[in-house]
Amino acid sequence: MHTRKYPQDIIKRFRGNPVITVDDIPFTCNTVFNAGAVKYQDQYLLLLRVETLEGKSCFVLARSVDGYNFEVEKEPVMVPSPEEPFSIYEKRGVEDPRITLFGDKYYIFYTAYSKYGPRIALAETTDFKNFKRIALVSQPGNKDAVLFPRKINDLFVRFDRPSTGLSSHIWISYSPDLIYWGNSKVAMEARPGFWDSDKIGAGAPPIETEKGWLEIYHGVKGSIGNKVYRLGCALFDLDDPSKLIGRAEIPIISPREIYERTGDVPNVIFTCGVILEDNDEVKLYYGAADTCICMGTCQLQDLIDSCIS
Repeated sequence: MHTRKYPQDIIKRFRGNPVITVDDIPFTCNTVFNAGAVKYQDQYLLLLRVETLEGKSCFVLARSVDGYNFEVEKEPVMVPSPEEPFSIYEKRGVEDPRITLFGDKYYIFYTAYSKYGPRIALAETTDFKNFKRIALVSQPGNKDAVLFPRKINDLFVRFDRPSTGLSSHIWISYSPDLIYWGNSKVAMEARPGFWDSDKIGAGAPPIETEKGWLEIYHGVKGSIGNKVYRLGCALFDLDDPSKLIGRAEIPIISPREIYERTGDVPNVIFTCGVILEDNDEVKLYYGAADTCICMGTCQLQDLIDSCIS
C-alpha cells in the first residue's frame, strides 16, 4: 500500500484550465491538443496539434509572456508536406510534436501519420518561423519520440515507443547523426496490474537532474472504449539512460476534471512538453480528452522524490 503524500495529484492544476480551446484557434477546426512546449526569447511557446475538420492534424504556434495566457497565431506553421519523401507518410497529418533545445537549434520529433501507420519524423528550427524537415527516422508503427538535450558517449539519444503487440513499452535508441538510429533496447516496460499496464510512451523530453534523467510519460490501462491515460514519471541513469533507476508507483496526474473526462477521446491526459523554470517549478502542458490544452505545476524535487520513494 502506497502512503499518499499529496492530496490527489502531484501536479497542481491551473484554476483557469483549459488554457487553449477551439475557440482560441483563429480558423475553424475540430480540436486542439498535445502541444510541444519551450521557452524562447522570454516567451512561452506552445506548438499545438490542431485537428482540422478533415481529421488531419497540423501545427500552430501559441505565445505567452506568463505561461498561462496564450495568443494563437493565425496560420499553421507546419502542415502535411506536399513534397516527397514526406508527403506519402503525412497524408493523414502531423501529430504530437516534442521540442528539444540542442545547441542553438530546436529539434522537433513528431509523428508522420498515413495509411501506412505512424512514423517518427524530425524537423528543426532556430526562430519558430521557419521549420525545416530533416528526415523520417523510424519504421512504421513507432511514435512518442523524445530527444535527450545532449549527447551521451558522443551519440544522440532518444526514447520512443514502437508498437509491439498487446503491450507497448518505452525503448531507447542511439544515433551518430539524428537520422540513422540503432542499438535499440527496451528501457522501461508497462506494468501488469498497475495504472500503466496496457502501454506506456514517452511524454516530455527528458530533464537532466542530479539524481538522473527524469522522464514524464503516459500510461494506459483499460478495455476498448474505456481506456484511461494518466501521466507518471521515472528516473534513468545519467551515464547510461537505458538503466531505469527509479519509478513512481502512483500517477502524477489522472483524469478527474470534466474537461479531462469528456471530449473526443474521454479520460485522457497526455503531455508532449514541460518547461522547467529557474526556481525549479515545472510547468506541464497537456492535452485533455484530445479536445483542449491544459496546464499544471509542481516542484521538480517532488517528481524526483516520487520516483525514489
